[in-house]
Amino acid sequence: MHTVVIRKELLAQHLELAMAAYQGFCDAKKAAMERYQHGLIFHNMEVMFPWFSELIDQDRRLLGDDWWPYGIEANRKAIDLILRYHFEQGITDRLFMIEDIFAPQLLAT
Repeated sequence: MHTVVIRKELLAQHLELAMAAYQGFCDAKKAAMERYQHGLIFHNMEVMFPWFSELIDQDRRLLGDDWWPYGIEANRKAIDLILRYHFEQGITDRLFMIEDIFAPQLLAT
């Protein structure tokens, strides 16, 4: 759905930055999902959105427990497809591979 970009120069100076950013987003997602899950007990009353609990249940039935997966492996097919579309539509002048656009530290995510 979204991509976080870190300048190559900054990443070269701080090799841990890519993994730290990735882990921070994973932790935030986990906290949000735990909050939603706990909220199911009380029909997510603190979220002023009618039928929110039912929508969560529908999403889980349709998409599984992790309907917005993070990491390269969980999104490899979609990323490869987007890269191919970019090339075919002339957005990029060559077909990029995942290894061309992601920090090496994140390739195993």
